[in-house]
Amino acid sequence: MTQSTSYPTGQNIMVNSRQGFLEIENLVKSYPSADGSKFVVLDGVNLSINEDEFICVIGHSGCGKSTLLKIVAGLEQQTSGSVRLDGKEIRKPGAERMMVFQQYSLLPWLTVKENIRLAVDEVLKNATRAEKISIVNEHLAMVNLNAAADKYPDEISGGMKQRVGIARALAIRPKMLLMDEPFGALDALTRGKLQRQVLEIWENHKQAVMMITHDVDEALYMSDRIVLMTNGPHAKIGEILEVPFPHPRDRQELRNSREYFELRNHALNFLDRYFSHDE
Repeated sequence: MTQSTSYPTGQNIMVNSRQGFLEIENLVKSYPSADGSKFVVLDGVNLSINEDEFICVIGHSGCGKSTLLKIVAGLEQQTSGSVRLDGKEIRKPGAERMMVFQQYSLLPWLTVKENIRLAVDEVLKNATRAEKISIVNEHLAMVNLNAAADKYPDEISGGMKQRVGIARALAIRPKMLLMDEPFGALDALTRGKLQRQVLEIWENHKQAVMMITHDVDEALYMSDRIVLMTNGPHAKIGEILEVPFPHPRDRQELRNSREYFELRNHALNFLDRYFSHDE
């Protein structure tokens, strides 16, 4: 059943999700406490994501955003409920779900090209040497890193390191890309450029994306829907905002639109409400 809520213009914002590629149903995540009780982080999360949809998840620190992403990645197990990708239950990490972390996670003794090739060798075992070289070169070009291919991580900037991580994740052709605040450690200028670059890659090679962010403007610029989480403990999905702007998107054009600011204010008001009160 689909519900909606209104914001200042009286338009509707969709609150639940649809049948999709990733299905999260009645998900609960808890940890045992020292006194024998359970500390419930996530309590009854339901979410559906389509195979070519870009989703951003926003909420205050401690609301379980990263925990939810790790469960989808198979790095953590839910206490109850189910998580299915393409109809198959997620129980462990898999190459069909690749994660990009805020930290760059590159091997310092390997060059840019070798860091990407390592993932390709590990996952695409049946590819020929020529095919692997072609895949690596294709993804180096995709993130504009051809000139840095033979440099080591300590010889490139933070933004370039994150591009290596994104290229490495995409090079093994995952069904879904998971990103945990991938631009959080970058300066504002680099962050904006990399947002645009990632969005262009996704617009040309659409796949399911689930990204954690604290930045409402980033979410409005990049995503199709924004998942707003209530505070933890016992966090759940409070609202899901439909982002109606067509792709490709022009940042300046968006910021000049009334609808952009109405959505932005609605999301910020939601977060302000939960900032001042714990559920």
